[in-house]
Amino acid sequence: MYRTGTGFDTHVFCEERTLTLGGIEIPDCSGLEGHSDADVLCHAVADAVLGAIGEGDLGKHFPPGNPKYKDISSLVILSETALMMNNRGFTAENIDCTVICEEPKISTHAHAMEKKIADALGISPEAVNVKGTSTEGLGFTGRREGIAAMASVLIRKTSGS
Repeated sequence: MYRTGTGFDTHVFCEERTLTLGGIEIPDCSGLEGHSDADVLCHAVADAVLGAIGEGDLGKHFPPGNPKYKDISSLVILSETALMMNNRGFTAENIDCTVICEEPKISTHAHAMEKKIADALGISPEAVNVKGTSTEGLGFTGRREGIAAMASVLIRKTSGS
C-alpha cells in the first residue's frame, strides 16, 4: 500500500537568528522567526509525512506554545515524525521539496539538505530531492520578507502494523 502527503510552511525573516534550512546553517543570511529553529523545509517535510500517515499537522504534535519545543532543531522534529511513520509500518520512498525564496541560492546547498533530511528520516539521500525557486519579486518571498517551502512524500507500507 502506498500513500502520499503534502506539506507547506512559511516563516518571516528575523535578523537576530541564524538561517537553518533543511537542517543546515546557512551563513550570511538572516534567520527565520519561529518557536523552534524555524526550518521551513524540515517543517514542510514533517507535515507531508504526518499527512501521509493521517496524523494531522505539525501544530498538533509539536505545538508552538509548548516550551519543550522552544529553539528545538527541526531535524529532531523530523526524526520524531519519522518514528511515528515507522511505528505505523511505513517508510518514505520519495520526497520532493521546493524552497521558495529570492535568497539564498538553494542549489548551492541542496545536496547537504538532502542528506540531512534523509538521515533524519532513516532513508537514502537518493530518495530526497530539494530544489529552489524564486517568485521573481512577487509576494512576500519576492519582497524578501520570508521563505516558504513545500514538500510531497510517497510512503510505502512495510509491515502489518
